[in-house]
Amino acid sequence: MKPATRLSLLKPSPIRAITDGTPTGAIPLGLGEPTWDLPEVARKALLRAPGPCAYVPHAGLTELRQAVAAFHGAHLDEVLITAGSQGALFSLFQAWVNPGTQVLLPDPGFVAYPALARLAGAEPVPYRLSADRFRLDADELIRVLEATPDASAVILNLPSNPTGGGGGLGALKRVADACTARGVLLISDEVYRDLHFGLRAPSLRDATDGGVVTSSVSKGWGAPGLRVGWAVGDPAWLLPARTVHGYAVTGTATPAQWAALALIEHSDTVLAAARAAVQLRWEALAEALREELGHAVTPPDGTFYHFMPLPPSAQADPLAFCLRLRDEAKVVLIPGLAFGEGGRAHVRLSFAATPEQLREGVRRLAPFWKD
Repeated sequence: MKPATRLSLLKPSPIRAITDGTPTGAIPLGLGEPTWDLPEVARKALLRAPGPCAYVPHAGLTELRQAVAAFHGAHLDEVLITAGSQGALFSLFQAWVNPGTQVLLPDPGFVAYPALARLAGAEPVPYRLSADRFRLDADELIRVLEATPDASAVILNLPSNPTGGGGGLGALKRVADACTARGVLLISDEVYRDLHFGLRAPSLRDATDGGVVTSSVSKGWGAPGLRVGWAVGDPAWLLPARTVHGYAVTGTATPAQWAALALIEHSDTVLAAARAAVQLRWEALAEALREELGHAVTPPDGTFYHFMPLPPSAQADPLAFCLRLRDEAKVVLIPGLAFGEGGRAHVRLSFAATPEQLREGVRRLAPFWKD
């Protein structure tokens, strides 16, 4: 027996190469996983979900769709509830990306984007982020779009995983106008938008009525295990994606949707608490980097990632360097190369870990940077 040929298009994730086989006692600074408690309102909702545990419509629980619509300033028919933001992205790609076309995606960028493009039979085409802290560079993206006549979709990630870089409203408007003129689907993955430092990054919805925003309760609301996400945009974009999502998973788990509803209804307090937790962790990381390595660092525009420059000697083989860190220093970091060639000179350090883990992790990795 042989697996479907489409699987030959997917490469093993370097993230798995790092995290699989992690030794006991290693400090986990690799995965983007909140370490603060699930908010109490969600725990209570999971215990008190009303009535039978029944199916809900493919588009999602009506009350949850209403809450998401209100949060994004949208209408009910502009919201599709999905199995995490990944479910939204998969459904949109399968619904709108034709085989033989191209999908523009950030470099460095989230590892799932090129895989989703390949599963849809499309070619991933990278566009570089700015040299200034890896932010959205509208000139560069539009240049790549104009050189890609068969583009079917463009994906943004603001703030960015892995870099934490954001983008300005003017840049968003220019990119949105260029995609509209070409009839290309523009998707903005905004799952980290509410974990900001200072000003909140603009949304695609601030720039245009076109395109689709995806997000979830996984990061800002601190509930990745609920697997509840959504897509917000013109119903014409969402209807085919809803069909795909319905056949793929029927619908997102009903109790999880009730818990997500409770989180979104209490967004003011839940998101403020999450930002406080992230700020506390950033301060612990910044202090440790200053004391152990003499690094003066500034926070990202958003996310809980520090895109940390590698020692020059490690840039030839970042994966080998990170495996050595894992096995000898017992610190797990993700090589920036896992997110595209544009990340080769960096590693992604997740400061979603506890402050104690961050301090100890930096203490352990410091000799490898000094060496």
